[in-house]
Amino acid sequence: MFTGIIEELGTVEALERHQKGARLSIACSHVLSDLTLGASIAVNGVCLTAVEVRTEGFSADLAPETLERSNLADLKQNDRVNLERPLSLLTRLSGHIVQGHVDGTGTLEKLSELGDGNWNLLVRVPRPLRRFLVFKGSITIDGISLTIAAVQEGLVRVAIIPHTYSATNLAWRKVGERVNIECDVIAKHVADMLEHMSLPGRI
Repeated sequence: MFTGIIEELGTVEALERHQKGARLSIACSHVLSDLTLGASIAVNGVCLTAVEVRTEGFSADLAPETLERSNLADLKQNDRVNLERPLSLLTRLSGHIVQGHVDGTGTLEKLSELGDGNWNLLVRVPRPLRRFLVFKGSITIDGISLTIAAVQEGLVRVAIIPHTYSATNLAWRKVGERVNIECDVIAKHVADMLEHMSLPGRI
């Protein structure tokens, strides 16, 4: 479990394709302080398992499902990625509950500067995910915990403060690129319960 508060920007060293998956190698430093073999780590919001830990980075295997559902398949050498270690019981929940289970990818439609280091981010979200998105609700974009400022016609707008812009990979993002989307887990559970709930005397 994660919070969506990015700890470090990592740099992609390699994405080695295999017949059914891939291995992703990332250079980093801060998150290595207590990263151990077999531990979870979120990369662009995707929960991965560290299968190799080195003095200057780590590697993780990507399953076919991960490659299909997330933007990790698009990564190239020297790309910047958002990194976060799992939540501990002593950690303040500064963001929101993030599982690292990406629901799908959206498309970056616009990233415009508002002034004083603030930015406006517009992302087009796949239709099946739109029912989980509400005004002032939470959304995770590339592993970043954000608050929805508006939802209209398939577009989600979020405000990016200066710290978030400088501490994440948003500065390297371009219009048209895919971004990982994880909807609020509480919204997903409520929607699922309502869909399957049947009350006496009701259809």
